[in-house]
Amino acid sequence: MAGMFSILRKSEFLVEVGHIARFAARFFSEGFQPRYEFREFIRQCYWVGYKSLPLVGITAFIMGLVLTIQSRPTLVEFGAESMLPSMVAISLVREISPVITALICAGKIGSGMGAELGSMRVTEQIDAMEVSGTNPFKYLIVTRILATTLMLPVLSSLSNAIALYGGYLGVNIRGAVSWHLYWSQVFDALSYGDLVPSLVKTFFFGFAIGLIGCYKGYYSTKGTEGVGRSANSAVVVASLLVFIIDLIAVQITDLLNLT
Repeated sequence: MAGMFSILRKSEFLVEVGHIARFAARFFSEGFQPRYEFREFIRQCYWVGYKSLPLVGITAFIMGLVLTIQSRPTLVEFGAESMLPSMVAISLVREISPVITALICAGKIGSGMGAELGSMRVTEQIDAMEVSGTNPFKYLIVTRILATTLMLPVLSSLSNAIALYGGYLGVNIRGAVSWHLYWSQVFDALSYGDLVPSLVKTFFFGFAIGLIGCYKGYYSTKGTEGVGRSANSAVVVASLLVFIIDLIAVQITDLLNLT
């Protein structure tokens, strides 16, 4: 009996993966064909990017400050306190800042899209758009996925800058490092092998967050209860995909000797 339930769970998982893959294929087939919804796309970029910036910025600042303060005692113990700006810069730019930014966006944007589209589905607004001759997939789904795909790299880049500034303040809490010296050490430590993979993977983070949030909301069922489930599952699945994509990106950069 337990084996049968295990098989059923595995089959449901594979069916869900197939539906998501078909949803993504539909995005690529319809997303780059006219008519383009530029106004809705710009509106979604505003909500995804500008409205998420305060939360991302505050989190990045605290993250850079705390990482610097927590790392100092260990480096002092080994007499390597001068390496603190370089270590913080590499840690933030390579891994911490892009992943934390993506997780914040998965929680805020993914759940918001799942709840918004889910409520539109259960109140039959999407059906009304189809009846009126509007393509709801292009208007609702394509614009949102493109907005998250393009805005997440922007948010991640701003997060890097704000976190490094927080690191500068953290270095000067118990030390005295000039502005010029701090940023000289930061940029000497970083290379294109750190910046480019970090930026490229954020496009995939954004695509995954938008895809899952839209998929869960677009196919929401069971009334208001289904809307809550769509928002919750969108956050869980999108966060899991962020970690999986990050793992794959790390393996690829290691194979290419970019680490």
